[in-house]
Amino acid sequence: MDTATEFGRLLGPLRRAVLRTRRLEGLPDLPEAQIELLRVLADSGPLAPSDAAARLNAAPSTVSNLVRTMTAAGLVQRTPSATNLRTVQLTASPRALVMLERYDRISTAALRHALDNLRPESRQAIDQALPALAALLAGLEAAAPGGKD
Repeated sequence: MDTATEFGRLLGPLRRAVLRTRRLEGLPDLPEAQIELLRVLADSGPLAPSDAAARLNAAPSTVSNLVRTMTAAGLVQRTPSATNLRTVQLTASPRALVMLERYDRISTAALRHALDNLRPESRQAIDQALPALAALLAGLEAAAPGGKD
């Protein structure tokens, strides 16, 4: 089996293993797309929906659907823009920010524990692969048709 096939087969199980650690801690099971939107809003502050879509490299309709669901769940707040009353600014709610911090703390602790239990050469290989994985992500995003989901 080649590297692309093996790597592709590992991605889903790795993601699910990290998500299981969150569930064990009693955190809600948010879809990864919602977590990504919360990260963007937490990192950037208030954003117009179109700007959030651009930062996520997602279609505006995708972000619109996420915002609708997340607003109803109390995770995203919509505030009319001070400069253009036809648009809104999105922010992560205080509840969402607390939840995101817990997600990150729990996921990081689980990953750190798993990494600490690897053989030193395996841990070193992962450490050295991080820049390559970031470049791989950039390449995949650049190659996506139209750059949108």
